[in-house]
Amino acid sequence: MIPGTDVVDLSRLQFALTALYHFLFVPLTLGLSIIIGIMETVFVMTGKTIWRDMVKYWGLLFGINFVLGVATGLTMEFQFGTNWAYYSHYVGDVFGAPLAIEGLMAFFLEATFVGLFFFGWDKLTARAHLACTWLLALASNFSALWILIANGWMQNPVGAYFDYETMRMEVTNFADIIFNPVAQAKFVHTISAGYVTGAVFVLSISAYFLLQKRHEALAKRSMTVAVAFGLASALSVVVLGDESGHLANSNQKMKVAAMEAMWHTEKAPASLTLIGMPNEVTQTTDYAIKLPYALGLIATRSLNEPLTGISELIEESKIRIREGMLAYDALTRLQHDRYDIAAQAEFKAHQKDLGYGLLLKRYTENVSDATEEQITQAAESLKPRVAPLFFSFRIMVGCGLFFIFLFMTGFYLAIKQTLYTQRWFLRLACLALPLPWIAAELGWVVAEYGRQPWVVQGVLPTAMATSSVTAGQVLTSLASFVTFYSVLAVIEIYLMVKYIRRGPAALLR
Repeated sequence: MIPGTDVVDLSRLQFALTALYHFLFVPLTLGLSIIIGIMETVFVMTGKTIWRDMVKYWGLLFGINFVLGVATGLTMEFQFGTNWAYYSHYVGDVFGAPLAIEGLMAFFLEATFVGLFFFGWDKLTARAHLACTWLLALASNFSALWILIANGWMQNPVGAYFDYETMRMEVTNFADIIFNPVAQAKFVHTISAGYVTGAVFVLSISAYFLLQKRHEALAKRSMTVAVAFGLASALSVVVLGDESGHLANSNQKMKVAAMEAMWHTEKAPASLTLIGMPNEVTQTTDYAIKLPYALGLIATRSLNEPLTGISELIEESKIRIREGMLAYDALTRLQHDRYDIAAQAEFKAHQKDLGYGLLLKRYTENVSDATEEQITQAAESLKPRVAPLFFSFRIMVGCGLFFIFLFMTGFYLAIKQTLYTQRWFLRLACLALPLPWIAAELGWVVAEYGRQPWVVQGVLPTAMATSSVTAGQVLTSLASFVTFYSVLAVIEIYLMVKYIRRGPAALLR
C-alpha cells in the first residue's frame, strides 16, 4: 500500500485551493484585455477622448487584477516540485514544454506589453499604443492556451508513450500534444468564459454608475460594448461547452456518467437529467426531471449509441486492471533484465493498461498478485463522488443560460434605446457580478475532480504522484498559502472597491 494517504489528500487540497484562487483572476484578465482593445480601437478610429478615458479606467482595474493573478500563478508552478515531484519526474518531458512556453508568454511577452500599455501613453503614437494593447490581449490568451494544452494532455494523454528504460513518459509527437482536441476545446471554452466574465464585470460596474447617476458618459458607452461582446461570448460558451462534453465521452466516460448521475447504462439516446437528487446509497436519482434524448445527442452525436453507466464502467475497468497487472509484471521483469524478449513482448501487448495496474499500488505493494478484493477496490476508486459533480455542472450550466438571457435582454433594450433607463435591468446587472466567477470555479471542479483518481487520465494515479514529504510539511505550506492568499484577497478587494467607487476620477490621483 502507498504510505501517507493523508499527504496525498493534503497535497490535493493545497493545489485545489491555490488553483481555484488563481483562477479568480484569470478569466477577468482574458475578458478585460479584449474589451480594452475594442475600446481603444474605437478611440483611435474616432479620436474621442471619452474612449481613451474608458481605456485608462478599465485598464487600471485590469492592472490590479493582472498583478495579483501573476503573484498567485507563481506559487502554483512551484508546487510541481514541492508537492508533486514524482508527477514531474514521470511526465516532466511532456508537461514541462508547454508549461515553460506558458511561463515565457506570461512573464516576458505579457509583462513587456503590460508595461508599454501603462507607461506608453505619452511615448507612443496612438496606433502604436493600440498595437501594444492588442498584443497584450493576444499574449494573455496565448498564455492561457499553453497552460490548457498542458492540462488537456492530463485529460487526454496523446503524443507520448511510457519508456520502460527511462521509467518516464516520452514525447513521440509534439504536434499531437499541441493540437490535442481536448486541449483545443478546453482553450476556446475557457477563454469564452473569460470573455463573459469581463463583459459581466464591465456591465455590472457601469450599471452601478448609472444607478448612482455618476460618470454616465463612460458608463453608457461601456455598457454598450459589454452587452454586444457579452452576448457573442455567452453564446460561444454554450456551443463550445457542448463540444467539450462530446469529447469527454470519448476518453472520460466515468466523468460524464458521474456528472449525469447515470448509475446504469441507458437505452440510446440517453435522456439528460435537468435536476434531481442523486443518492449514492441506492444508486438512484430522486425527484429527477429529464429531457429525453438530449444527453445522447450531446455526448454521442447519434440516436443509437448508448452511454455506459457507472456500474458498467466499474465492471469494465476490472478487465483493464487485470491487463495492467500483466503489464506491471512484465515491467518488473524488464527492470531486472531489459533485454528479456518475452517480457518486452508482454509489456508491449498490455502497456496501454499499465496505469490501471498502478491503481492497485494504493491497496497492495504486490501488484502482480493482487486479490479480487483489491481489484474491486481499485475499480471502485475510479468513481468520483457523484453529488459534487452533478450539482457543480448544473449550477455552471444554469449560470451560462442566465448570461445569455442577461445579454440578450440588454441587447434588446439597447436596440429599443432604453438600456440606460431600465432600473430593474441595472439592478439585475449589479447582482449578476459574482456569477461568472462561480461558474468558472465550478467548471474547474467538474474538469479536475471528475478526472480523479487520475492525475493523468489512464496513465498515472494521483496517489502515486506526490513528493516524499510528511503530512506536517504539507500542512505547514498549506497554512502559509492560506495566510498569503488571504492577505492578497484583502488587498484585491480593497483596491477594486476603492477604485470602482472613485470611478474615472481615480485616474487623476
